[in-house]
Amino acid sequence: MINKIKEALTALKTQFWHRREKLGPITDEEKLAEFITSRASMVGQTSLYGYIKTRAGTRFPELFKNDTFVVSINIAKWQIWSACVSDLVIYTGSLICREHVQTTEVRATMQSVVNLIFDTVGSPEEAGPDFKQSIERIKNRLSSYEFDKSLDLDAIFIQSPDALVHWSPIVDELKDLDEDIVRNSIRFRWQEPRRELRDALQVGPLMN
Repeated sequence: MINKIKEALTALKTQFWHRREKLGPITDEEKLAEFITSRASMVGQTSLYGYIKTRAGTRFPELFKNDTFVVSINIAKWQIWSACVSDLVIYTGSLICREHVQTTEVRATMQSVVNLIFDTVGSPEEAGPDFKQSIERIKNRLSSYEFDKSLDLDAIFIQSPDALVHWSPIVDELKDLDEDIVRNSIRFRWQEPRRELRDALQVGPLMN
């Protein structure tokens, strides 16, 4: 149990460390893929563990004694992360389109970034049997998304709130009561990564 708790806390601390680390200019696909990967992890894990800890209270460490729960939380972690990647990829593409109007080129760049992310991650066993389907959904969303200059956040950041509600290992009766609060909590956590991206993204070098 102690090892499982340490693993969960270490993952969180790692993401907070990335969050505090000074962010340099994002000028190529590799740097963009690293940014999306780390910020999706930060948003996804803080939202998931925060929700569970709020509901469990002082019983939070005890949950890790249950192997079934550990399996569920690992699946949830990866599913929510992939949904966060999806939302951030679409937001990034929309942001680039404000300066680079060739939608076909923007889509091709973001598809390359997505491939970099998932080639690195692979298909972790703990992510569960549905993880590959989640990756395909991201690619399908990207291939059909109509990028524009409006940056409609309600239209972009939809999959991560849905995933947090759906995959969190909380009983449905409580999730029904918590749904609005849970959705708003992850929407709030997207504010800082969006600001970071707007400040760091260098569209010219990235697209040349």
